[in-house]
Amino acid sequence: MISRNAATSTPISALPPEPERLHSLRRDEAQRAAPALPVSAPPSSPFPWSPDDPALRHIRTDANPLLPRLLARLRTTPGVFGRFSSLPFVLLMLFGFVMPLLCVVWFGLMPSKTFSLLQWPTLENYRTIFGQTYYKSILWSVGLAMLTVAILLVVCYPLAFALAKVFRGGATFITYAIASSLFVSENVRLFGWVIGFMKNGVVGGTLARLGLPIDSLLYNVPVIVLGMVYVYLPFMLFPLALGVKMVPDQVREAAFDLGASRWQVFRKIDLPLSMPGVLIGSLLVFVLSIGAITEAKILGGQKVVTIAADIETEFTYGQNWPLGSALSTLLILLTTVLVFFALGRFDLEKFLGKKPREN
Repeated sequence: MISRNAATSTPISALPPEPERLHSLRRDEAQRAAPALPVSAPPSSPFPWSPDDPALRHIRTDANPLLPRLLARLRTTPGVFGRFSSLPFVLLMLFGFVMPLLCVVWFGLMPSKTFSLLQWPTLENYRTIFGQTYYKSILWSVGLAMLTVAILLVVCYPLAFALAKVFRGGATFITYAIASSLFVSENVRLFGWVIGFMKNGVVGGTLARLGLPIDSLLYNVPVIVLGMVYVYLPFMLFPLALGVKMVPDQVREAAFDLGASRWQVFRKIDLPLSMPGVLIGSLLVFVLSIGAITEAKILGGQKVVTIAADIETEFTYGQNWPLGSALSTLLILLTTVLVFFALGRFDLEKFLGKKPREN
């Protein structure tokens, strides 16, 4: 005879033992008390995108099967969109700047008067440079560039101060007038100076009518410097104007209220606080001037041979591309060293206020 449980009508022999039954009851209670966790469906596709995405409704997935997957990957993967957006700039810098620069450096190591990069490297071109008088061209280029920077600092700082602090409303018109010179080719502007300074030109003819005959004013060092100052004036003026504009008027007024003279205000406040504009304008003009060639050729008439003229000669008339590349490499190294030396002497972050000044 088989005994039965009266409440459940389950045969007593079919029930589990007492400890197992208690453990099963506790497990069932714990499962009922625990919150229901969301169950994620296994991905049906290796790509995190869905055909129901509203951004993809206008894309024909059958005609372009890879495009929606690529867009979905860009939308869902962190950082991929930023790296993909920078790809055009990276390619431009790689193939437009880095690769030509490496070609120039490598060509400088090729044997003289060869036109192939697949030669055994040699230092023959650098021995030629240091054994001849190319250092004169380098010194002329560095000297003209430094003289141009010094003259432009003296000429442009008062004008920049006037644009930033004095003229106010008229500063915009003056800025447009100076910037409009950049719309005309540099060669055209320099040939205008040639017409003015040539023998019996505008200046010479006018002085001759006044009984002061003079010879041609061209083909000398001062007129070359004048041409460089004229051409590179905007590149010094505008950074200087921005630097002077950064000087707070309250600081200057407080200095005047405390009895400081104009010279003390310029030396203690205006010049230090506007130093970022001074430094940026000076570096910009120096880098452009040290590679200048047009002013020396048009206004100087080969009176002064710069390093850029030597490089052009080796690449054209001399047909010695490796020697021209070696000269170009030396010019790049010289400019880089001088620029980093200047940046090391003047801490730009300190001038910009990003780093505390030392007492």
